[in-house]
Amino acid sequence: MILHYWIRQSHRWLGILLTLTILANFVSMTFGPAPLAIVYAPLVPLALLVFSGLYMFFQR
Repeated sequence: MILHYWIRQSHRWLGILLTLTILANFVSMTFGPAPLAIVYAPLVPLALLVFSGLYMFFQR
């Protein structure tokens, strides 16, 4: 049960992190072409969100 709690908590924090990286992406685009590190930054939390979301989906 404690693993389920930690995965759910990390899923929430990853959602916040994804939102922040997307906002950083849009802000950096207002100043010109964005560096590739900022453009591809949302992919890491997005991939982790997919795996944690699928885990929680199949637990119920």
